[in-house]
Amino acid sequence: MYQYFPHKQALIHAVNERYLELLADRIEATCRECQGNPAGEMVEALINTYWHAKTERPDVTRALYRSVVEMDNEALIATFASRTDVAIAAMLASASDNHGSDVASSSRTLVTVIFGAVRNSFERYHSGEVAQDLHRQLVIMCRAYLDRHER
Repeated sequence: MYQYFPHKQALIHAVNERYLELLADRIEATCRECQGNPAGEMVEALINTYWHAKTERPDVTRALYRSVVEMDNEALIATFASRTDVAIAAMLASASDNHGSDVASSSRTLVTVIFGAVRNSFERYHSGEVAQDLHRQLVIMCRAYLDRHER
């Protein structure tokens, strides 16, 4: 492997880059599929996509979360954030029940809450019923936020 990667950090960087690309691809696909749906359905689909992507290989997810501390992944994270922010904002702007809400603000808030909650769950090693309950509560909370925000 060292003929392709000069050191361990280069290998981890490449794995992280690929992981974030695939995750952004999945989020963008979900956002395209949800165009025109009610906002609550959109955010639930977004949570499900992100949650499932992160929990498919929890060992990889945890390892990559740890690698962020050890390495300079700012550029990778910025690229991922840019792609997902654009896709999520465009999806929310197309919501059938959007009546002129501040899409940028609600998108930023939702991304921060969803991504942060999932990461925190991994850092606490939640699994089983606890993880499932958190997933359900996250959907409820984000739907309630959108419902309240639209009023």
